[in-house]
Amino acid sequence: MMVFALILIVIFSFAFEPTAEETRRIAGGLLWIAFTFAGILGLSRSFARETTNECLQGLLLTPAGPGAVYLGKLASNVAFMLAAEAVVLPIFAVFYNIGLGSRFPWLAGILLLGTWGFASVSTTFSAITANTRMRELMLPLLVLPISVPLLIAMVEATATWIAGEPMREAYLWLQLMTGFDIIFTVASLLLFPYIVEE
Repeated sequence: MMVFALILIVIFSFAFEPTAEETRRIAGGLLWIAFTFAGILGLSRSFARETTNECLQGLLLTPAGPGAVYLGKLASNVAFMLAAEAVVLPIFAVFYNIGLGSRFPWLAGILLLGTWGFASVSTTFSAITANTRMRELMLPLLVLPISVPLLIAMVEATATWIAGEPMREAYLWLQLMTGFDIIFTVASLLLFPYIVEE
């Protein structure tokens, strides 16, 4: 995931002039393209190990229940994505001459909300596609259309942060991300027992 995201960032830095004002306006989108595609690459394997030798059925037999299995997978996916983002973000800041500075807690909040929402949807659909033959192809086809509102909110909030504008202008996008995260996490918790029964 990290290598893929780094390659995208380097390619983007050659394709766009990093010091141009237009590039700074689209830098939030470029950053989330790298994170999203790297995330899909990693999360497509989320349930791959559990499909062999009926390991998922063994996990479901534990007293914790299917909700705990989902939350554990979600937490590990969020941790892996945040680790990749922590490596890629400083390199992105160097390439695009963006200072992390005192406003970094806002960016950290945007990254956390965006990663949580994207991982919640991806974890659910990774469980759905785990037993299909072409899960690497099916996962992006299922996840990306549903994640469009979240992706737009992530890009707009990040662009506001990069532009140095007051973060109150991004409150609507932050609220949208928070609502998306809560709705899809709760829905996934409720649906996960039925998903793993199939």
